[in-house]
Amino acid sequence: MAKKVTNPTQSLKIPQVIILSGKLLAFISPKLATKFAAKLFTTPIKHKTPKREFEMDDKSIKNRIFVPAINKSIVTYKYGKSDQKILLVHGWSGRGTQLFKIADELVQKGYSTISFDAPAHGKSEGTTTIMSEFIDSILEIEKQYGPFEIAIGHSLGGMSVLNAIKDGLKVKKAIVIGSGDIVQDILDEFILKLGLKQKFSERLRFLFEDKYQVKMDDFSAYRAGQKIQIPVLVIHDKDDPEVPVEAGIHIHKHLKNGSLFLTEGLGHRKILGNQNVIKKILDFIKST
Repeated sequence: MAKKVTNPTQSLKIPQVIILSGKLLAFISPKLATKFAAKLFTTPIKHKTPKREFEMDDKSIKNRIFVPAINKSIVTYKYGKSDQKILLVHGWSGRGTQLFKIADELVQKGYSTISFDAPAHGKSEGTTTIMSEFIDSILEIEKQYGPFEIAIGHSLGGMSVLNAIKDGLKVKKAIVIGSGDIVQDILDEFILKLGLKQKFSERLRFLFEDKYQVKMDDFSAYRAGQKIQIPVLVIHDKDDPEVPVEAGIHIHKHLKNGSLFLTEGLGHRKILGNQNVIKKILDFIKST
């Protein structure tokens, strides 16, 4: 069993005022405290696009598409002109241009990339979302832009890629970078950060399962990995402070055709721009 996974959807420290508010609500009404926690858990932070991503943003063909399964619209980015397309999926509080260094290299090698702002992220509408909406967005993008050669996901995007493949996304290979693993561990860690008793983790799971009519554990990355036949490259940094390396190792152990590449000193986000990582990705894509 992997060690507990730090929540890939809540990378920032929770302000003390929010922690105190949660504790007060827990004292007054456990039901209200659970709803409060659910709201926080499903609300990403919309960061401004940093200058380093401007070129990809400017050169991409942007489009807004409707995802019927979730009744929401998302913004997509087509980068490059090749018919050999690679899908890129960002993580929590990320953007469709966040994997720009990987995208640049792929375009130079003769591919084009399709990426998107997930619901409630970037230029897409909404304020709250959950992983199942990432997955539904991926499957809709495949209908409108596919087929794809490869799918690459970072953090929650990695979990979403594996689940989308399990649910029918057709790609030849997949790459997951800094991916979370076990959903219950993610909920447990979030409740711990919020300063609430662990019973609220179970309450939170029940709330989500009732609202979205899903079983949360079905979305655990290692479970999806068990059902995937294609080659999957798992990349993770040993010093990732947000999603411990044990998560990547655990996912790899459950893949039928997996490769594991561990780095050091890159953390959770610098890993996306590291040249050794990008070279490993390119080599994996080109390998037979």
